[in-house]
Amino acid sequence: MLAPVSSSLPAFPALLFGLSGCLVDFGAQAGIEPRNGSDDLDQDCAQATPGAKNILQTLSHQGLPCAWIDELPEERSHALAAPLSEWIIPAPRAAARWPAPDACWMALMALGVSQLDGCVLISGDPRLLQSGLNAGLWTIGLASCGPLCGLSPQQWNALSNTEREQRRAQATLTLYAQGAHSVIDHLGELESCLADIALRRSKGEKP
Repeated sequence: MLAPVSSSLPAFPALLFGLSGCLVDFGAQAGIEPRNGSDDLDQDCAQATPGAKNILQTLSHQGLPCAWIDELPEERSHALAAPLSEWIIPAPRAAARWPAPDACWMALMALGVSQLDGCVLISGDPRLLQSGLNAGLWTIGLASCGPLCGLSPQQWNALSNTEREQRRAQATLTLYAQGAHSVIDHLGELESCLADIALRRSKGEKP
C-alpha cells in the first residue's frame, strides 16, 4: 500500500475518471483486439498510469467522491480496474453510449452528488470528454496516455523526445479543439490542474 499523501486538493462535488487510457491501460490498448489472448493483454493493461494511484489515494484520504466510467465489456473493465479498487468505485453502466451525457449523470447519481456545478471529468478519450461536455461538467483531457497517442508504455518510451512531443502536441490541440477546459499529459499533473480550475471557478467561470 502507498504511503499517505499529505497534499490537499481543492473541494469539488465529485471527480469522474475514464478507466482505459486514463487510470489504467496507458495508450488505451485494451480496446484493441489482442494478439496473444485476452489474458495476456489484460495483465499488461491492468497497470496504473503515471500518477493514478497517488491521486486516487489523495482523493480517498480527503473524502472527495470519485468513480470510473468505461465502455469496454464489463468483465474486462473490472479486471483492468482491480489494482485501483481500494480507492475508486465503478459507475453504473448507461444504456446510451458516449457521447451521450447519461454515463456522467448516472455516475454522479450513484455517488449521491446533488449538483453538477463544480463536477469534473478526466479522460483521454474524446468521446467520453464530449459526454462530460454534454453533461455540463468541467473536463480535463489527457494527452499522452489516451487513445489519441494510442501507444503502449513500451512503444511510447521507444520514441525519441521529438516524436513524443509531436504526438503530445497533436493530441493536446485535438482535445482543446473539442472543448476540453484543460489538457495535461497524465494524472501526475492533475493536482495543479484542479487548483487552476478551482481558481477559475472562484472568478465565476462556468464550464
